[in-house]
Amino acid sequence: MQGASGLTDRLEGLFRTLVVDPLELLIFFDLAFWNPDIQLPLVVVWLIVGASYFTLRFRFINIRGFTHAIDCVRGRYTRPEESGEISHFQALSAALSATVGLGNIAGVAVAVGLGGPGAVFWMVMAGFLGMSSKFAECTLGQRYRILRDDGHVSGGAMHYLRDGLAELGHARLGSALAMVFAVMCVGGSLGGGNMFQSNQAYAQISSVVPILASTSGKVVFGIALAALVALVIVGGIRRIGEVAAALVPFMCTTYVLCGLAILLMHASALPNAMGEIIGSAFSMEAGFGGLVGTLIQGFRRAAFSNEAGTGSAAIVHSAARTEEPVREGMVALLEPFVDTLIVCTMTGLVIVVTDAHIHPDAGKGIAMTSWAYARAFAWFPVLLSFIAVLFAFSTMISWSYYGEQCWITLFGTGSVGFYKGLFLLFVWLGAIFQAEAVIAFGDMMILGMAFPNLIGVAMLSGRIKTDLDHYMERLRAGAFQRVEPH
Repeated sequence: MQGASGLTDRLEGLFRTLVVDPLELLIFFDLAFWNPDIQLPLVVVWLIVGASYFTLRFRFINIRGFTHAIDCVRGRYTRPEESGEISHFQALSAALSATVGLGNIAGVAVAVGLGGPGAVFWMVMAGFLGMSSKFAECTLGQRYRILRDDGHVSGGAMHYLRDGLAELGHARLGSALAMVFAVMCVGGSLGGGNMFQSNQAYAQISSVVPILASTSGKVVFGIALAALVALVIVGGIRRIGEVAAALVPFMCTTYVLCGLAILLMHASALPNAMGEIIGSAFSMEAGFGGLVGTLIQGFRRAAFSNEAGTGSAAIVHSAARTEEPVREGMVALLEPFVDTLIVCTMTGLVIVVTDAHIHPDAGKGIAMTSWAYARAFAWFPVLLSFIAVLFAFSTMISWSYYGEQCWITLFGTGSVGFYKGLFLLFVWLGAIFQAEAVIAFGDMMILGMAFPNLIGVAMLSGRIKTDLDHYMERLRAGAFQRVEPH
């Protein structure tokens, strides 16, 4: 066993040296001349610049489209004869299930621990800007979706990069960007969207179910989780949409309600906490490097959490039943609002009002969040473990669809069964092995999707602007018949 373990470690070390470390050099650069402890991810700068551009380009669609987006999710503009496979609400839920996860619990605590309470403010700002990126990429996902020979809808960055840029006369660039995106998405689906989730789910559940804290426990948990994932993904996007529509509201509501209860218990401390968050967001007490570090932690967490700009959500929103691409873009802009402005902000506020970020016994990451919630509810660590497993499960089923669609782009529909089997194998492996290099590789692949995606979305932003203006004119003129939801 020691020999096998040593071989595994050597192979992982070789993989990290040859693949992960070079990829990391492309995505990260170090602001050592300001502060040696600050790492500024190039991809985060890319995402924020893109989100800021889209917010201005589409005249703050994240604000003026918000109410209409809610009406669309409620089905007030949905007609039964429209083409697609899932409803607006199911598409929103499936996309949220891929982003609302362990990062909302553990990642926010890491950001506050490293950047201070001010990181929460910048996290909210990044989420607000990210709403415009989601709108843009998911509008394009609908605009350039196709109906495959097997009768299923397929859309996403791999289609609008190829077909959209070809319309602009950049067919070779579009095809190259589409292929790069597809490869990165498949890699991300097996790593960050799968193994990491399985690994963290096991770590959480084994902490409250001691019988699982063994090698055999890992094997059993991995098999059980893979079986549950299989039951969902064999049914395709319709099954995924149905399960996500049931899980996501339950997970988010349970978590947020517990957070609201804690804030009510600490109502007297809330004004000071808000003041601390806003004040430290612009504080120069630690110098310019300290200010930059706080800003980076907030932006970084928001970008890692809601994935706005990576192009992932456009894949599932393409399957929504609608004849209006802009309408689905409106629905999609709600994702960063829920993921970052509600769930992540709730985590940050609870941590700050309970002083978990400065308490010596609070720990780091998810332990800090668990400690903060346990101050009010002693039983919350058990509930948190259950929620963490649900978060991980929901993320895996959505990312299986993302990876599947990109696999089809690369290898065709004939081998999709092989991809699903490979995905389930990685669910099991994630529970058994740490495989940190593979997980890090998957995370960077997900973030790396933003580079080809935002190039294409920026180049196609003129098409989006034209479609948006036309849609808003028709909306103001009452051209869309409202349907009262049942």
